[in-house]
Amino acid sequence: MDKHQENPIPSKEQIILYPKFKNLNMNQIILINTFEQCLDIQSEILQIPVLGFDSESKPTFKKGETNTGPHLIQLASHHNAYLFKVNPETLSFLATILSSRQQLKVGFGLKNDLHLFRKLNIELNHYIDLAKRFKSFGIENALGVKNAMALLFHVNFPKSKRMSTSNWSKQVLSPEQMDYAAADAYAALLIYEELLRLGKLNPE
Repeated sequence: MDKHQENPIPSKEQIILYPKFKNLNMNQIILINTFEQCLDIQSEILQIPVLGFDSESKPTFKKGETNTGPHLIQLASHHNAYLFKVNPETLSFLATILSSRQQLKVGFGLKNDLHLFRKLNIELNHYIDLAKRFKSFGIENALGVKNAMALLFHVNFPKSKRMSTSNWSKQVLSPEQMDYAAADAYAALLIYEELLRLGKLNPE
C-alpha cells in the first residue's frame, strides 16, 4: 500500500491554494420537471454506461421534522448534468435508470439515498459509494467529494453550506443551486474514472 505520507489528504490551507474546480457550463445543465422533458433526453441518457449520481433534499431544521426528500436527483455524464425535480412524472422515468443493472451509478454517501428511495418504492441497483473506496491510499474513514477532488486532482472543489441547506423543493432553482447540484454528480463521475485509471477500483 502506497501511502506517500502519513495523511495523504491535503490540508484546508493547501486546498484553498489549489485552482478552482471547473464545472460543466450552465448550458450543459438541464433541469427536468415533466415526463415530456424526460422523453426528450431518454435516448441519450439510456446510452450512458456510467452516471455520476447525487440527490438533494430540503433540509430539516426542527427536531422531529420529517425529511420529505429527495427533492432533486442528479445524473451526470461528461457532456451534461440532468437535474430531475422529483415528482410522480420524473420518478416513473428515473425508476428504470436507478434500478437498472446495466447502468452504473457512482456517488458519495449513498446510504441516505437508499433509504429515501425505498420510501418511494425505488431500489437503487448497480451503484458504487465512492466515499469508502480510498483505503488503498491509507484512508480508512469515508471521504467526501471535496477532499477526494483535492487528493486526486489538486483542485479546490467548493462546498457552500448556504447552497447545501437551501430549499431544494422549489419548483424553480436558482443558477447557483443548479451549478452546485450538477457539480456533485459530475465530480463523482470524474473521481470514479480516476480511481479506475489508477487501478484503485475493479471495473463493474
